[in-house]
Amino acid sequence: MPEFDLSELMRQAQQMREQMEYMQRGLATQTVEGSSGGGMVKVMMTGAQQVTKILIDPAVMSEDVDMVQDLLVAAVNNAIEKSKALAQESLGSMLPPGMFPGGIPNL
Repeated sequence: MPEFDLSELMRQAQQMREQMEYMQRGLATQTVEGSSGGGMVKVMMTGAQQVTKILIDPAVMSEDVDMVQDLLVAAVNNAIEKSKALAQESLGSMLPPGMFPGGIPNL
């Protein structure tokens, strides 16, 4: 039975932390687009879930306020889903297969 090497375990943990930080910085530079209303409302968001731009088709502005608000909420939620999927794909690639079946928790 091999001996337990705490220093090796700590080195691996540090290396994994550095890889995670690198990937998180990379996510902040990637963009996803969420949309609603058949593309009439679009939300651009980074992989770090920072909204960078909202585009609203001028035709939407003739609708009632509640509908515009609903379209904005739907577009933001769509962008969040895509951002989470991007993060899952990026960060999940560094984990051993099967470590988090069904996804990374709280991501």
